[in-house]
Amino acid sequence: MNSERQHAVLSASSSDRWIHCPPSVRLSEGFEDKESDYALEGTCAHALAEYKLRKALGYPARDPTEDLAFYNEEMEEATDGYVAYVLEQVEDAKQTCSDPVVLVEQRVDFSRWVKQGFGTADALIIADGTLRIIDLKYGLGVEVSAEHNPQMACYSLGALELFDDIYDIDTVSMTIYQPRRQNISQWQTPKADLLQWADETLKPAAEQAWDGKGEFSGGQWCRFCKAKTICRKRAEENLKLAQHDFKLPPELSDAEIEVILSKVDELVSWASDIKEYALQQALSGKEWHGFKLVEGRSIRKYIDENAVAKTVEDAGFDPFERKLLGITAMQKLLGKNRFNELLSGLVEKPQGKPTLVPDSDKRPAMNTAKNDFMEVKNYE
Repeated sequence: MNSERQHAVLSASSSDRWIHCPPSVRLSEGFEDKESDYALEGTCAHALAEYKLRKALGYPARDPTEDLAFYNEEMEEATDGYVAYVLEQVEDAKQTCSDPVVLVEQRVDFSRWVKQGFGTADALIIADGTLRIIDLKYGLGVEVSAEHNPQMACYSLGALELFDDIYDIDTVSMTIYQPRRQNISQWQTPKADLLQWADETLKPAAEQAWDGKGEFSGGQWCRFCKAKTICRKRAEENLKLAQHDFKLPPELSDAEIEVILSKVDELVSWASDIKEYALQQALSGKEWHGFKLVEGRSIRKYIDENAVAKTVEDAGFDPFERKLLGITAMQKLLGKNRFNELLSGLVEKPQGKPTLVPDSDKRPAMNTAKNDFMEVKNYE
């Protein structure tokens, strides 16, 4: 698996954070770099996707399936979809160029702007002055946008360093393919604009980050910062909500509520991070004044399910319950076409629970009672 997983100090994947908060890079250095199961699952998905794409393009490839720590049918379907999408883009490029250049897991170097900056682009397609870069995001948690995406921009800059002189590129097209969120985000920019951003924004921020200088800044980019539990700036930003003295909504103005709404998710995340940090420190022997470690509630479980089943059957009882398959499992059993043919009239999708989100959220706004009334009134 060829990738930025070798970890550059100023990695493209963390560029959104260190561009906004340059000193976070050096603040994070003392923390152990632990790979989560989610990250490992993503690495496995990338390895499988790389194999499938290489095979589809007729390139040498080795099937990594038996070596993957994570593998299931969902990963099979997601990576199949990714490969199909890349091949569609290749065919689209062929409409104006008979022989586009297609590269898989291409190492790129953007150290012209970022000291020791390198990474790996999942897929690159070069045809008729346009560089297309496609990045597979297997994560299910956060929906990722390609628009002004610093990681994609860094990869694009590295690709330009390799191929611009050869192919005279004038446009860069960036795509995030995130199958488990049904998200395909595309953004296109002139090469000149990308280079201007690199010189005026990326390079100065990278220099500050490398030197451990600049101003700390809290925001959504704190989410994956290794130093987020000890960062005083993050604490100060969240503790600003204390100015509202935990008043109940009727005692707050609309403006105060809007400020709280814009920050409350980050406040909850920060408080959760503090609790987890304190727990891990306590498990390592630290004593927190006024707190103690106790054993949490646990649930009984079978040591050996097969042995339990046999023992109960031998005693003359049926140890199993019969249950209808869930919709996802049923669709996998029947296949999508057969599922739709047989059950389309027997499946409904109820309206989701109302959720208050920022205007930047891509989901359409719900109708409220007030909106419905206004529509009827206007109709009359």
